[in-house]
Amino acid sequence: MKIDILGCSGGVGPGLRTTSLRVDGRILIDAGTGACDLPLVDMVALTDVFLTHAHLDHTVGLAFLADNRIGQSERPLVIHGQAETIDRLHAHLFNWQVWPDFTLLPDAGHPTLCLVADAEAPVICGGLRMIPFPAVHTVPANGYAVEHAHGIFAFTGDTGSGAEPWAALNTLPRLDQLMVEVSYGNARDDIAAIARHLTPARLAAGLARLHHRPEVLLTHAKPGHEQAVREECRAALAGWRYRHLCNGETLEV
Repeated sequence: MKIDILGCSGGVGPGLRTTSLRVDGRILIDAGTGACDLPLVDMVALTDVFLTHAHLDHTVGLAFLADNRIGQSERPLVIHGQAETIDRLHAHLFNWQVWPDFTLLPDAGHPTLCLVADAEAPVICGGLRMIPFPAVHTVPANGYAVEHAHGIFAFTGDTGSGAEPWAALNTLPRLDQLMVEVSYGNARDDIAAIARHLTPARLAAGLARLHHRPEVLLTHAKPGHEQAVREECRAALAGWRYRHLCNGETLEV
């Protein structure tokens, strides 16, 4: 399975793109600003997007994907997510006020987007088994475990401290790679607690609950907090095999 890291930053700035992962050239997990760097031919080649939650840094790319794809593909781009996530896209993005409703364009019989609330059970997509699991965030959120021919990769999406994600990951038969956020340095634990994000200390406490021993792939550092996150992870994640991801890299898993 090939994963292109289109975006893995917790904010925007020169060289920074927000969360979007392209899997095997056809599937996106989240559609942040990183999705907007794809050439049109690659945008049209996408078949499905699996959203972790409705926050703008994970969904804004959908607006421009839809705008670019209209009339370019015979089939709609299928957007998967929790019912609350899908409802918020309908109410606040594709509502004819913030952006056109591409579920009705170019017409209702040939929509550019198809929004599906199905993140309550595994979905088979492109030969992969997409397994949703709970995250702990300020809005309803989930992660996805992706079961492929050679193992299981999991992405938590945005999450704060809590037992639910780790308990769900422990039910998997194996876990080879875990992509997980760490947004703030420990000195801003106050913000992390309110925004329900992780610090190195909070991440270490979560990993201590995990029965598996995956490679840990770190994402979502907020602009200005990258150095603190990197320095503090050295101590907090001692004994773990981990690395910080970069926008634009490709994983073969």
